[in-house]
Amino acid sequence: MKTKKTLPRDIDLAGVDKALKRAARTARELSKKTNTPFYIYEGGKIVDVLKRTKKSA
Repeated sequence: MKTKKTLPRDIDLAGVDKALKRAARTARELSKKTNTPFYIYEGGKIVDVLKRTKKSA
């Protein structure tokens, strides 16, 4: 069964989800280019994504 996505009633909030994802992607790319930490909250811990990707690469 498919779940139907509902948009916020306030038009100003309609694009927030896409904007946040776009900002996160840009921040991650900048972190890679400048070799600076990029922290996220994952599994109850704060994790540096840049270190995690370097270890697996």
